[in-house]
Amino acid sequence: MLRIGVDVGGTNTDAALLRGTEVLATVKTSTTADVTSGVGAAIRTVLAEAGVAAAAVNAVMVGTTHFLNAVVEGRHLEKVGVLRLCGAATRSLPPMIDWPENLRAIVEGGAAMVGGGLNYDGSEIAPLDVDAIRAACRNWRAKGISAIAVCSVFALVDPRMENEAAEIIAKEMPEAAVSLSHRIGRTGLLPRENATVLNASLNTLGRETVGAFRSAFAALGLNCPLYLTQNDGTLMSADFAERYPVFTIASGPTNSMRGAAFLTGLSDAAVIDIGGTTTDIGMLVAGFPRTRSEGAMIGGVPTNFRVPDVYSFGLGGGSIVRPEPRLTVGPDSVGFRLPQKALCFGGDTLTATDIAVAAGLVDLGDRSRLSHISPDFARQALAQMKASIETVLDRMKPSADPIPAILVGGGSVLVEGLLEGTSVSLKPDHFGSANAIGAAIAQVSGEVDSVVSLEGSSREKALEIVVGEARARAVEAGADADTVILAEIEETPLAYLPGNAIRVAAKVIGELRA
Repeated sequence: MLRIGVDVGGTNTDAALLRGTEVLATVKTSTTADVTSGVGAAIRTVLAEAGVAAAAVNAVMVGTTHFLNAVVEGRHLEKVGVLRLCGAATRSLPPMIDWPENLRAIVEGGAAMVGGGLNYDGSEIAPLDVDAIRAACRNWRAKGISAIAVCSVFALVDPRMENEAAEIIAKEMPEAAVSLSHRIGRTGLLPRENATVLNASLNTLGRETVGAFRSAFAALGLNCPLYLTQNDGTLMSADFAERYPVFTIASGPTNSMRGAAFLTGLSDAAVIDIGGTTTDIGMLVAGFPRTRSEGAMIGGVPTNFRVPDVYSFGLGGGSIVRPEPRLTVGPDSVGFRLPQKALCFGGDTLTATDIAVAAGLVDLGDRSRLSHISPDFARQALAQMKASIETVLDRMKPSADPIPAILVGGGSVLVEGLLEGTSVSLKPDHFGSANAIGAAIAQVSGEVDSVVSLEGSSREKALEIVVGEARARAVEAGADADTVILAEIEETPLAYLPGNAIRVAAKVIGELRA
């Protein structure tokens, strides 16, 4: 299978073409303001370098920070109507209560807390209030709101009330896009509701972005399926991504970590991804990124879907270097303007890339433009960069013992020699495009996190039901049903609940459908 992997960062867009496990070509181009034209240029270049016709490509996988940037910057977001099915419960903490005020003002479209919701054992808190849902729909329709987030208390025990509410909304607001919390978040009402609202707010941007990718690829002569990479290092189909854009939010660092594992053959290691704007440090465990147990803070909004445990800070090839009043590197960056702004390219800004060129670590641009940078100053700046990486690495390591470290990303030329706290510091072939390679090799996953009662049922039966639902979600996302296997399952007894309740989280992975 010929696959193209693309990763869109804040500074560069990387593309890699693979035939099976063989890397045929990799390229790095500047990210463009509209994203899609830069992606198109990267794909066109990588096809030309490999001498492969677009029609021969079997699949394209794209990882993008587009949706994360939209949330962080508060741009291109829709107002969202929030429907909470809760009866008399949970009303003291209304939807979006823990959002930053500026983001809440952009997204909040009015909330309705109505009759409904479930107890942990699946029994009703209150009957579903159909009339109140219809009234809320009329109110949202009058405001011109077309994105709705539905969240029921204990929806992960039984999603039936959310599904019934979605059917009512579809009749009252046929054009509305509805996000259901049981398909998005994990156990915990407010974080799950927050994740659902974020997904709903990205509805139009998701459709427009995926549509733009499709148009750009058609113009290139690509007639193969399009996939987007998810937060956990796996894929989802373009259709699935249109409905769940929030699942792409942390995909960038994940792609790099999966690519690092593929390029080195290491399944347990630290991965240091140095791009043009930021450095992301995370841990590989059994070939996949270590996940953050407490969920993610996205644009200041607490959520609880699984994201990689990655620490990001402002150090990259485009980081601005200031000699006075004391030497600093970053955290601000020239970003995708590096080819215009860096001194070695004829610009007017001293960057980390200029330091690496002056020190002879990389051959870029015109080194004669950097003759005023003394060797001592270059060594001092490089030492400061290396020390900042070592400090974060020490914080992320599972123990004090030395571990292997894999350096990837175009900015990894900033680091020379062994990093303190590591047994070996590897910089594999194609290190600059590990993110795109990680996207190209990704599999498809399905995940379910649910609370189940074992009253009147066996543990085995309960696990079978949860894993079956995870398999169904993987197939929906684009997996070949015959290849889907159980990747991980987690059981947590909930002693504080009566009825022998347990929380079950299951994840399955499979290969792409041919």
